[in-house]
Amino acid sequence: MIIKHAKVLGEEGTFCERTLYTEKGRIVKEGEGGGQTIDAAGLSAVPGLIDIHFHGCAGKDFCDGTEEAIRQIAEYELSQGITSICPATMTIPAAQIAQICKVAGSYRSETGATLRGINLEGPFISPAKKGAQKEDHILAPDAELLRQWMELSGGLCRLIDIAPETEGAMAFIDAVKEDIHVSVAHTTADYDTATEAFARGADHITHLYNAMPGFSHRAPGVIGAGADQAHVYAELICDGIHVHPSAIRAALKLYGSDRIVLISDSIEATGLCDGEYELGGQPVTVRGNQARLADGTLAGSATNLMDCVRFLVKNVKIPLGTAVKCATVNPAKSIGIYDTVGSLDEGKAADILLLDQDLKIVHMVHGGELLY
Repeated sequence: MIIKHAKVLGEEGTFCERTLYTEKGRIVKEGEGGGQTIDAAGLSAVPGLIDIHFHGCAGKDFCDGTEEAIRQIAEYELSQGITSICPATMTIPAAQIAQICKVAGSYRSETGATLRGINLEGPFISPAKKGAQKEDHILAPDAELLRQWMELSGGLCRLIDIAPETEGAMAFIDAVKEDIHVSVAHTTADYDTATEAFARGADHITHLYNAMPGFSHRAPGVIGAGADQAHVYAELICDGIHVHPSAIRAALKLYGSDRIVLISDSIEATGLCDGEYELGGQPVTVRGNQARLADGTLAGSATNLMDCVRFLVKNVKIPLGTAVKCATVNPAKSIGIYDTVGSLDEGKAADILLLDQDLKIVHMVHGGELLY
């Protein structure tokens, strides 16, 4: 396939006009690709989006623990321009997490977005900052239990959440940091505790601002500690509900456009109408793009990642290149899959979106195949 006259996004977040060539599902050098030609004049070519933290969509939840649930989730995600997924579990019984890992490990991405990993959000978190997680199933950090899940997944586990102030958390980080990315999450940690966790090898923050102490001039907490560590990536939910536009702009200034990872944190209601749904065994009411537990606690989002990108550009006034970089390059790097996806460089998967000026998807290529 040949894509001509598009403004192509580079890794640094800027656009330049060039021709893209694909062959056998990969982006190749000029002259090596052939076949169908697309004239993309007036369009922007960006990598397929990568959501590394979401729970479900289209009426299915990753915690359903079935291949059918993964397949329907993957198909909806791909329809919205998300070509690679790393869905998240919840704080649920350990045996249920094991079953999810086993099913995901045997799953084959034949339709829909490609399953690139598993995000284990819980159960090693703080009850004081559980958010929409169920306290009954919170556990102390357990490296052996994590290794069992990792083995069952066949190497798919990419992220594990941890509240570093809990007993045994630092030893846990020491034990697993070479095998999985450790994310500080659902935590009451202060600046010094978070800094120690990052120094020991944690390299990620789950949904910055949410389920953690706030940032202040005398108590910068996890937010300040992460900003001070150049190797730490920070997730941001940009659904227009979880984080105020000013706080989004502040995070980008604190962390820079190289370290912010855009996520949706979407639940099974995403893509459906208002109503009653479920997340982690708890009932959730969805009205518009707000999803809340009975006590009013925010329970994920009802917004897909492509709409988060649009919100960032149209409402937060972030440049398109920066917004897409935070939804492609950065998430891929943060979970160790950037050698395969995340940019439009030679050798990467041919996952390409062609967007018009209103950020609508005009053409989409996944694995080298033109879908529309």
